[in-house]
Amino acid sequence: MFKWQDGNVSEVTGSPTERAVLNWGLKLGVRFREVRKDVITIGVATFNSTTKKMGICIRTRDGKTCVHWKGAAEIMLELCTHTLEADGSITPLTPDKMEQLNATISKFANSALRTLCFAYRDVSPSEVEELAIKTTKLPDQNLICIAIVGIKDPCRFGVPESVARCQQAGIKVRMVTGDNLQTAKAIAEECGICTEGGIAIEGKTFRAMTIEQQYNVIPSIDVMARSSPSDKHILVKRLLERGEIVAVTGDGTNDAPALHEASIGLAMGIAGTEVAKESSDIIILDDNFASIVKVVRWGRSIYCNIQKFIQFQTTVNGVALSLNFITAIASGNAPLTAVQLLWVNLIMDTLGALALATEQPTESLMLRPPIGVDEPLITNIMWRNIVGQSLYQLLLLLVLHFKGLVILGLNDKTVCRNMSQVTGPGLQTNSEKVLQTIIFNAFVFCQVLIVEFAGNFTSTVKLDWQMWILCLVLGVLSMPLAMLIKLIPVPDAPFITYLTPWREHKKNVAYRNGRKFSKGFDEHQERAEIPMRRGSQFFEAIIGNEMVRVPIPDDLPPLLPTEVEPFSKRLKYAIFPYSHAEPSVMSSSCNPQANIAWT
Repeated sequence: MFKWQDGNVSEVTGSPTERAVLNWGLKLGVRFREVRKDVITIGVATFNSTTKKMGICIRTRDGKTCVHWKGAAEIMLELCTHTLEADGSITPLTPDKMEQLNATISKFANSALRTLCFAYRDVSPSEVEELAIKTTKLPDQNLICIAIVGIKDPCRFGVPESVARCQQAGIKVRMVTGDNLQTAKAIAEECGICTEGGIAIEGKTFRAMTIEQQYNVIPSIDVMARSSPSDKHILVKRLLERGEIVAVTGDGTNDAPALHEASIGLAMGIAGTEVAKESSDIIILDDNFASIVKVVRWGRSIYCNIQKFIQFQTTVNGVALSLNFITAIASGNAPLTAVQLLWVNLIMDTLGALALATEQPTESLMLRPPIGVDEPLITNIMWRNIVGQSLYQLLLLLVLHFKGLVILGLNDKTVCRNMSQVTGPGLQTNSEKVLQTIIFNAFVFCQVLIVEFAGNFTSTVKLDWQMWILCLVLGVLSMPLAMLIKLIPVPDAPFITYLTPWREHKKNVAYRNGRKFSKGFDEHQERAEIPMRRGSQFFEAIIGNEMVRVPIPDDLPPLLPTEVEPFSKRLKYAIFPYSHAEPSVMSSSCNPQANIAWT
């Protein structure tokens, strides 16, 4: 607490809770500096996230020793046996009085107030001697309740909107806090974190569950109250074991394990400790949850731009190389020269990369579902677009190369010497030169400056207006073709899974008496490839440093069938995904049974 030279309070520093309590005391007229001068500190019990309280033992000038405690209201109230009345008298804490105070705590908590209880007790001489030799902790039994207060932790401007946008983007937002369960639920409802079917749970309840029970309850958890740092770490660990991508925010030293364990750790730049910042991957400078939405939007934009560039590069380079390769083998003459290929790669690709790199993120990115960690970079939709455009361009250019002179009626036999032509024999008719220029111009969509003013450098000739219209039409046809290509359905599973069924993924394989078979009780849960002990009725898998035991259903087939469908049928499924109901690698006698999760 700092003061100006005139004595007025200028600033109160510390944690938000400490600042709120000190400001409340200042409004009541308490002079903290004078109080501190009149007492001697004997011992201090720092805040503990497990006990949810902190205390200090002091001795006044008259030799009286007492200990003061401050902590979570419902926890502190259980340690109290008396109450301090408004007139200064001390009365026993009767059951009726206890019920009244608990009702007050519930009322505060339901109003999204963080409840604190202040209590104290006198310390006997024997206890003072024990404290002096540091053989015991500060006494925390038989306390006298002084007051119960509620602190409002208002929701920041824009947080409910940011939470709603995250949920709309497919991001599950959970709140893990040390507050009272009712307080946490009220704050979560105010921020929009609570969802339909979601539950609020206390850390001790979650901690007491088995691993299988934790896996089952995790998808429904919206709020975890009265949690310890280990509870938060366990929650993050279980989510990662389920195959989820987990982002954790935190500001305290106790949050460091969870920040380090998470896929993405986000520490607060203002209120965060150095330990939390060192354990995180991203530091939020303004301590605002709305900044996380910006991180998600920019991350998705960069990923989307990379996919666009890969699709563009694959199409252009694939057509150029295939065109030159096929024509060189078939006719001994490639239509695209080395200079033209360098122009395509150095100029067109560079401009395309710059255009995509400078593209700003849009709000439509937040309407897309999240991308899984196992999702391929080149999706089925991208393969469909690449193959569709590549086939159109390649077939068009091949037709022009082999039949262009006849189709376009180019019969001029005037011979022109082309000294820069490295793929031709050295002499080339004017018609062939025009045809080569049309192929290059149609491929890179009307290069006016190159064709008209750089003929010697790029081995091109000037075109008349009819040929320019032809090049323009051939290039523009790619746009309606792209719209038609988008009407072609694609399967959800990557194409590679239809073409390479013999590749086994370890996370979907287990062993039973030395033989492999598919197993799993959750589609997202991490599975380990580990031999099963003979005579046991459980799968035993090591996840992290813990052993997980999963019951084996009695009707589980002994072995996954090994027969697969022919390559021709798998290729048909990849090209026409809706020509069959479901590609199956199981015989009719081994259909999935009830209560068995097949992967």
